[in-house]
Amino acid sequence: MKVRAIMAALCATGLMLGVSAAQAGESVEVLHWWTSGGESKAIGVLKDDMTKQGYTWKDFAVAGGAGAAAMTALKTQVISGNAPSAAQIKGPLIKEWADQDVLVNIDSVAKEQDWKKNLPPQIDKIMQADGHYVAAPFSVHRVNWLYINKAALDKAGGKVPTNWDEFFKLADKMKADGIMPIAMGGQPWQDFTVWEDVVLSQGPAFYKKAIVDLDQKTLTSPQMVQVFDTVRKLTTYFDSARTGRDWNLATAMVINGKAGMQFMGDWAKGEFANANKKAGTDYVCAPVPGTDKAYTFNVDSFVFFQQKGQKAATPGQIALAKTIMSPDFQKQFSLYKGSIPVRLGVDMSSFDDCAKKSYADEQTAIKAGGYVPSLAHGMAQGDATAGAMSDVVTKFMNSKESSQDAVAALAKAAMTK
Repeated sequence: MKVRAIMAALCATGLMLGVSAAQAGESVEVLHWWTSGGESKAIGVLKDDMTKQGYTWKDFAVAGGAGAAAMTALKTQVISGNAPSAAQIKGPLIKEWADQDVLVNIDSVAKEQDWKKNLPPQIDKIMQADGHYVAAPFSVHRVNWLYINKAALDKAGGKVPTNWDEFFKLADKMKADGIMPIAMGGQPWQDFTVWEDVVLSQGPAFYKKAIVDLDQKTLTSPQMVQVFDTVRKLTTYFDSARTGRDWNLATAMVINGKAGMQFMGDWAKGEFANANKKAGTDYVCAPVPGTDKAYTFNVDSFVFFQQKGQKAATPGQIALAKTIMSPDFQKQFSLYKGSIPVRLGVDMSSFDDCAKKSYADEQTAIKAGGYVPSLAHGMAQGDATAGAMSDVVTKFMNSKESSQDAVAALAKAAMTK
C-alpha cells in the first residue's frame, strides 16, 4: 500500500497527536535498520561525528535487512506526530514521503557542497522531489555480487565462474567436496535479490525493459521463462534449514567455510571485514555470472522530517546532511559498511580490492548504460509494484510452480499500483 493511503487511513482514526521529541540543535533522532556488525560500526561513525558537533544522538534502530519493519515503525511515528529527525529511506519512496508534505528540504547543504557535480546523475535525481533536495545519500552498494569462500574455491579448482554453466559446475564440485554450495537466507527480499541477479545476467537492456519499464512483452518472453528456470536450478543448491535465516547469518556460513558461495550486495563485505577476513586471501568477490558489465545500485539515504510542525530544517538536520556528504565521512562509512562512497572523487586508495573494482565498474557502467536501479532493494519501483512482484518470486522459489505460470503471474503483478 502506498504511503499516502496508509496515512489517510490512520489519520481517519484520529491518530495525529503530539509533536516530535527531537529538539532542534540539541537532539537528533535517527531511524534506520543498520543492526548487523559491519552496519553498526558504520552508523557509529555518524553518531560519533554528530556527538562531536554537540548534538545528542537518539538511535532508533529497527532490525531487518530489507527495512520492512523499519518502514512500518516510521509510518506509526509520523502518524502519531513523533516523526524522527531523519530516517533511512530510498528510491521512489523518497518522493512518496515528500508528497505528504512532511519533509523539509536541505537545498542549502546541496548547494554549498555542490551535490549536482559530486553525485552520479542517476542518484542526484533520486535525492530530489519537486526540484528540492529532501534526502542525503550515504553510499552506493552494488547488488550483483557473488561471494566465494577462497579455500572452497581452491579445492574445487580455483576458477571463478563467469557464466551460469561454469557456476553450476563449480557448485557441483563443492557439493561433491561436502560443502554446501550456496548460503541462502529465507526471507522474501533475499529471494528477490537472487532473482534480480539472474534477470541482470540477461543483459542491462533486458533488465531495463523488464524491471524499470515493466514492459509486458519482455516480462512474458521466453527469456524471462529462462530466468525462472535458472532460479529453479539455483534453489536445488540451497539447504533445507534456510527458512527465516537472516542475510548476515548466511554470510557467516561462507566466512566460516560451512558454505561455498552467497549472492548478496556488497554490504556483506562489511561482515567479512568485521570477521578480519581479507578479500583475495580469505574470500573472493566477483560479479554475478553474466553481469560483469552491469551494475545494480542500491543507495542508502536519509530523509528529513518536519519537527514541531516547522517547515524548515533544524540546525541538527542541516548538520546531519552536511556530515553525511562530507568526503571524510563518506570514506570512513563505506570502509565499515562494505560499500563505496556515493560522492564522486573520494580517495579510494585505502579501500580493498573489491571496493576498488566496484568503483571502477560503477564508472564504466554509468558511461556504458549498464548502471541500473535495484528492484529488490527499493530503487526501481514503488512499494506496491515491487511487493507484488516479490510475492511472485518468493512463491515460485518455495513451491513447485512452473516457470511459465510464474512468468504469467509476474506480468500481472507488474501492473499493481
